[in-house]
Amino acid sequence: MSPRRLTLYITPVLTGRTVDSLLRRTLGLSGTVLRRMKCLEDGITLDGIRVFTSAVVQEGQTLSALVGDVERRSGIPSVPGQLELVYEDADLVVINKAPGIPSHPGPGHWDDTLGNYLLAHYDALGEPFTDFHPVHRLDKGTSGLMVAAKHAHAQEILKNQLHTPDFRRVYLAVCDGVPYPAAGTVDAPIGRVDESLIARQVRSDGLAARTRYEVIKQKNGRALLRLELETGRTHQIRVHMAHIGHPLTGDFLYGVEDHALISRPALHSAELTLRHPVTGEVLAFSAPLPTDILALL
Repeated sequence: MSPRRLTLYITPVLTGRTVDSLLRRTLGLSGTVLRRMKCLEDGITLDGIRVFTSAVVQEGQTLSALVGDVERRSGIPSVPGQLELVYEDADLVVINKAPGIPSHPGPGHWDDTLGNYLLAHYDALGEPFTDFHPVHRLDKGTSGLMVAAKHAHAQEILKNQLHTPDFRRVYLAVCDGVPYPAAGTVDAPIGRVDESLIARQVRSDGLAARTRYEVIKQKNGRALLRLELETGRTHQIRVHMAHIGHPLTGDFLYGVEDHALISRPALHSAELTLRHPVTGEVLAFSAPLPTDILALL
């Protein structure tokens, strides 16, 4: 399958504009993406012929821009593995991530991550150059919806949507105890724990962090919460719930680890809404609670 291209048919309204103007303002390509395309033989074409971005277009012509990957530069190995796809098109993929799978390769996890499994999936589709372009990440223990772009242009557009109304994520979690009040906002800055590479804590010199929560069910001395992030700090939900005295059930880092109950923090990315990076269409997805979290209730 050929790398992804965006095409624009030149109508009378667009006649007389430069290629640069159309690529930036009509197709929404950034300067970074444009610079990469200019280096490719067929990166920017007009009626199939390579052109400079200063060229002026005429009615009836077709402008084409190569936005897809022409090589994999991440260095991530392609390895088949557990992968539940919720949605896929030429620009993005939405995955329902299983708990226990890291989002991205790192120390101790070089070939058993979502990134590895996605590249193997792209290979099976006949897309050997499509690389891993995560828009956001989920902790290893967190399950649920996660989106990855299929090229740098889509990744850039989607990352710019993060923490805006265009990109909305809703999490479900089970915590120890029942928060009071039953709904509220935790507004507390988060920073690293001194001398720790992983742990975070609420601290006055940390980065601003806000989490909205709502209790939607109570049972067995625990509560099922609906949560939304206004910011995106590492471990934000886990740190904020522990901060108010209600750590997530099973959270080995900020609460009490109990494998008899659940083998990971009880956190699930349940709903995801985004605006498509190319078409502008609003897409909405949901993923039900997995059985290990349901068993707590």
